[in-house]
Formats: sequence, C-alpha cells, structure tokens
Amino acid sequence: MAESQPFKNYYGPALVTDLAARVAAVYPSFAVEAFTAEVTPLLEPLELKARVRAISDGLRRHLPADYPEAVAILLQILGPEIPVEAGMFNEGWYLLPIAQFVEEYGLDHFDLSLDAMYEITKRHTAEFAVRPYLLADAERVLARLREWVHDPSPHVRRWVSEGTRPRLPWGKRLDIFIRHPEQTLALLEYLKDDPELYVRKSVANHLNDIAKDHPQLVVDVTARWHADGSAGTRWIVQHALRTLVKNGDAAALAVLGFDATIPARVTDFRVEPASIRIGEAVRLSLTLVNDGDVAHDLVIDFRVHFVKANGKRSPKVFKWTKCTLQPAESITLTKVVSMVPVTTRKLYVGRHAVDVQVNGQVLAMAEFELSK
Repeated sequence: MAESQPFKNYYGPALVTDLAARVAAVYPSFAVEAFTAEVTPLLEPLELKARVRAISDGLRRHLPADYPEAVAILLQILGPEIPVEAGMFNEGWYLLPIAQFVEEYGLDHFDLSLDAMYEITKRHTAEFAVRPYLLADAERVLARLREWVHDPSPHVRRWVSEGTRPRLPWGKRLDIFIRHPEQTLALLEYLKDDPELYVRKSVANHLNDIAKDHPQLVVDVTARWHADGSAGTRWIVQHALRTLVKNGDAAALAVLGFDATIPARVTDFRVEPASIRIGEAVRLSLTLVNDGDVAHDLVIDFRVHFVKANGKRSPKVFKWTKCTLQPAESITLTKVVSMVPVTTRKLYVGRHAVDVQVNGQVLAMAEFELSK
C-alpha cells in the first residue's frame, strides 16, 4: 500500500513523468518533454481535483484530437485488473486523470465512453466520471448499469452503486436521483446480497445518502431488508441508518431493535472541568439506569453543541456505546472529548454544551466554557 499522505500529493511531477512514459510506450508520437514541461509547473498551488484536471487537460492537448483515437491509446495503458478492495486508495493513481479525460471530453461518444469507464473501473474508479453522463441521459446509463449489477468484477458492481450515489463526496450531486430515488433503489436491490463487503459498504453509503432526503423511504426499505435478509444485508441496514440513528429518528432506531420510549434515566451527568482552553479536553461521566421491569437494548450517543462564528451553537453527534441493561441495572460511563481544531471544524471560544442521547432521546445536558 502506498504510504499515507494527502491525496493531492500523488498528483505531482513524478506522476506526470510516469504517465507520459506510459503513453509514449504505446503512442511514440507523444511529446513527452512538452507535456511534462507544460503540466508540471501548474500543479503546486492546486488542490486534488484541480491537479487531476490539469493533467487530463494536458493529455487532451497532446493526444490526437479525435476522441475515439485518444481513448484507444489511453485504454492501452490501464494495466491489469486489480484484486478486491485494491485500487484508487492503494495503487493506480495515474488512472484518475484518464477517468477525468473520459468525464470531460467523452459525452459526444456516449457508449464508447461508458465502455471506457467500465474498463477503468476494473483497475481504479469511474465513480466521478460517470456522473455527467447520468446528468445528461440517466436512463441510457441506467440501462447499462442494470446489466453490470451482475458483472463478475466486484469493482464494477460497486461502481453501479457508488457512481449513482446522489450525494457522493467530491462528486457532482445527482439531483435527478434525489428527486427520484426509486431509480437507484432498483439497482441496490440486486446488490444488497453481494458476496463482497466492498460492494455492500457502497450500498450502505448509498442508502445513507438517500436517507438525507427521504428518511421514511429508507426506513421502509431497511425494515424489509432487515426482516428478510441475511447477516450481510443486516450489516448494510445498520450502516445505512447511521445518520438517522444519530439524529434520534425513532423509526430507524426501531428497525435496529431500539425502543425510543424506554424508561431509562441518566444521573450525575458531569462535564469536567467546567472551563478549558482550545487544545485541552473535557471528561464526560454519567450513570445510566434502567427503571423498567424488562431488559432494554440501548444505543448511547453524545452531542457537542459547538459555538459557531456567529456565536450560535450547532450540535455534532458522536457515538458513545451500545449496551443491554437488565431491570434496575445501572452502568457508569466515561468519555474524554478533546477540543482540538481539525481541518473540518474550526473551534470558537464561548459557552459550549454537551447532551446525552439514549435511543434517540436527550436525557441530560451540561455546559463548559472554551477559551483561547
């Protein structure tokens, strides 16, 4: 596996040189020096997607102007098909600009480009590349994807789900599937029993996307799958409902066997110390009691209500634990929460709050002061 580093760093001078050499090996007329001299200086200030696009644009300028001829050249350097769960986050980094090439320049050669994406997918990914094609003619793409749900390659089967996710991170949003989720649910019905966890993970993520716009639909689908499915399908259900569970959705919790009306009680909830600086941590502690006369399965989360730039607070849900409590049984829980800035969340000084959710119900809250 490649050494961990920011993804954008893979798209630097070394990759440009390597890609140029690969192209020249099958297309001797390729101007290696001109391509590398033109593309390499562009990359340093750019982020990931812009770097990939710059490399792809360079290929367009230095390959034959005829798109089918250019794609035929690029398909010759794809390399062998890869094993399960290898690919875009392990090997084959040079293939993403090729997928970008097809994404950006191939719409006028629709079927040829879909065939190219099919081959790329068996070696890397075309989950981003297929999205403009879905936006241009969804039914034409879906007709091919309905065939590929049965493909021998798990990468292709995963692509059927991942490429049609309505809210794929880094990918173009597919509003047509946000409005009409039934179009992709039909594909997921085929894939839910896939033998590869790699594929089932994508199915779960796809359902989680749909749940953001159609929560009841996903509850209905997952309830049916959970009742009728295998252990693998039930795994999908648990992960597909994760956002709804974090949001305390009673129907989603019920699918997983958690009752939102349980007689649970939180006592002695503390957030200590009462005042910390950015970069320090608070310690959460509580005792949870089952006041009922039967055992209950519990999912316990906590929400940190972060102060935002405008001074208002916004909650972020974090997983804590799951447990089963017998009648009159109690459990003591602790958790350390670090208030350290991360790339996805800037911290602001002020009065923060933490509350505790048990089976979606908020049972306790406390506050602490965050300062510089």
